[in-house]
Amino acid sequence: MESLLSSSSLVSAAGGFGWRKQNLKLQSLSEIRVLRSDSCKVLAKPKFRNNLVRLDGQESSSLLLYPKHKSRFRVNATASQPEAFEPNSKPKSFRDSLDAFYRFSRPHTVIGTVLSILSVSFLAVEKVSDISPLLFTGILEAVVAALMMNIYIVGLNQLSDVEIDKVNKPYLPLASGEYSVTTGIAIVASFSIMSFWLGWIVGSWPLFWALSVSFMLGTAYSINLPLLRWKRFALVAAMCILAVRAVIVQIAFFLHIQTHVFGRPILFTRPLIFATAFMSFFSVVIALFKDIPDIEGDKIFGIRSFSVTLGQEKVFWTCVSLLQMAYAVAIMVGATSPFIWSKVISVVGHVILATTLWTRAKSVDLTSKTEITSCYMFIWKLFYAEYLLLPFLK
Repeated sequence: MESLLSSSSLVSAAGGFGWRKQNLKLQSLSEIRVLRSDSCKVLAKPKFRNNLVRLDGQESSSLLLYPKHKSRFRVNATASQPEAFEPNSKPKSFRDSLDAFYRFSRPHTVIGTVLSILSVSFLAVEKVSDISPLLFTGILEAVVAALMMNIYIVGLNQLSDVEIDKVNKPYLPLASGEYSVTTGIAIVASFSIMSFWLGWIVGSWPLFWALSVSFMLGTAYSINLPLLRWKRFALVAAMCILAVRAVIVQIAFFLHIQTHVFGRPILFTRPLIFATAFMSFFSVVIALFKDIPDIEGDKIFGIRSFSVTLGQEKVFWTCVSLLQMAYAVAIMVGATSPFIWSKVISVVGHVILATTLWTRAKSVDLTSKTEITSCYMFIWKLFYAEYLLLPFLK
């Protein structure tokens, strides 16, 4: 249901603010929080955290309407300069602090990490008796250590991209000013140390190897040092994401359960090989797609992503085509399974995912950053769904 917000432009007045009435059509007024600013321009983000939609105004500072978030930020911008954020107030409650950390941790990557480890761990299960407290203890060790390393990697990326995120992702705590750089450094340092500590005391070499390689690639991807900051180079950046999401997650965490938990010899099974190959496609798609909505900030700060060099539309349909090819292969592999139940679940499941993806892709308005970002999050949901299907492939 549409709501109308009466008043938009803030006009500076002696001792306070004056409001000039103007109707702004927004979706679901209950989802919008108005943040004060000495503004002549209105920015709004009616549904998604990832985008600001310029509704009206002139050059000057901006009024930011931010959904489901209590912190206030002053937004400064001109037509020739991207938005820059200064904190107007800090979180005042535990709920605000929790919300800030939630956004800092990049929850879609957290969910992906948890589901991938769970799914790959169950690929090592050979008999019903394998499903035991020992298995779940091993999974918990891997999940906790990996999540702490995940927070280090996404946190370091935000520390390295504060200025870019003020344009592309102004809702992130460092870009918005909720977190200081010192706070960000403390968080990423603490979580990296705890991750390595847990990996060491567990005593699983595949787990420690996975954490070490993820740490090195995540650091090289983001940190702005000579010969590093590999995210500047589209192909190298994609290879980093592929290495972590496709190779390390599948092989290292499978071997953690296979060798450390079950005490079995190293064995690369058919489902593991398929999972690694399929997730290689998916990881490339995620690496390419994540830059499509960020093209504005990437252009400004010299990040030569494929979206910048080739254009958003070409990259978008390349991603869709790669996933459709991967689903076609998955259907063929599923059809060759010797087990009827595996064959049915794999084939039907991937047909549904491929059809859903194609339907969604055709409906996306590639001129709308909001819709592109929404589609990117939909790609992550397909990523989650694939990990739910993988254990059924035999």
